[in-house]
Amino acid sequence: MRVSDTVAAARAGDRRAVARLLTAVENRTADAPAIAAAVARGADEAPPAGRPSVSATVVGVTGSPGVGKSTLVSALIGAWREAGLRVAVLAVDPSSPFSGGAILGDRVRMADHALDEGVYIRSVATRGHLGGLTATAGGAVRLLEGLGFDVVLVETVGVGQAEVEIAGLADTTLLLIAPGMGDAIQAVKAGVVEIADVYVVNKADRPGADSAVRDLRAMMSLVKREPGEWRQPICKTVAQDGGGVDELVDAIAKHRDWLSDADRLAAKRRDRAAAEIRATVDAELRRRYAVPAALAAEVAEGRTDVAAAARRVLGDAPD
Repeated sequence: MRVSDTVAAARAGDRRAVARLLTAVENRTADAPAIAAAVARGADEAPPAGRPSVSATVVGVTGSPGVGKSTLVSALIGAWREAGLRVAVLAVDPSSPFSGGAILGDRVRMADHALDEGVYIRSVATRGHLGGLTATAGGAVRLLEGLGFDVVLVETVGVGQAEVEIAGLADTTLLLIAPGMGDAIQAVKAGVVEIADVYVVNKADRPGADSAVRDLRAMMSLVKREPGEWRQPICKTVAQDGGGVDELVDAIAKHRDWLSDADRLAAKRRDRAAAEIRATVDAELRRRYAVPAALAAEVAEGRTDVAAAARRVLGDAPD
């Protein structure tokens, strides 16, 4: 592709151009570095004096399977579109550990926005990546920001108690909880609870919603906070009919305002960039220093130890 032309078309609203760029980023094709550079330079193609200011709001939506993430994302899209904002969605679906395939079915619940030119929805597979996201999620989000979307929503796969990678990617992380999914002890145990910036008790029209709110408040009362530290609000929503969504949008905006103070947002973006650089370095090192099957056999058969084998891979000892 002609990268500059495709980037210009994507900024003008061409969905096919956006799709082609995302595909290149996800597959890490030869065009991917040029795409990243073109997006970073901006629409005028002038080299930036420094990192351009980021206006997009990146919102992560996570929670256990069945809590209504996709339905809530659809409701949030509607609210932001009413405000005239362009919205992009990355919906992450798990890849089968057996076949390697993925259903990519989250878009079914967002069909109301399929014809809206101000909305772009992309389903992506984890491709075996752990943490609730895909390995190229950071690059995809940065691309969508650079193409002029006002809000980028990232919906994780259905997560358990340890998939917390979304917190490093999103500016604001929403943790969805449904009534009847565990008591306060389960809430304290769950690692994902600790990463939330906003708690969302979805399906709040069902019995047990008030109990879920009480459990969250009980958990929050155990956490000591410094003056000025963000205190996570608890929002009750009924995503199916849009109940409570306006209040949730307000909570996200307040968190964005809090991040904008005292350089918190810039610091969060720097941490994200550092994590992406480390991940890229790790992947490159694994590629360069692949473990030969014969060496692995030596370790498995007890003819050498792991530390010595690692030194041989790194070239610190002769073969």
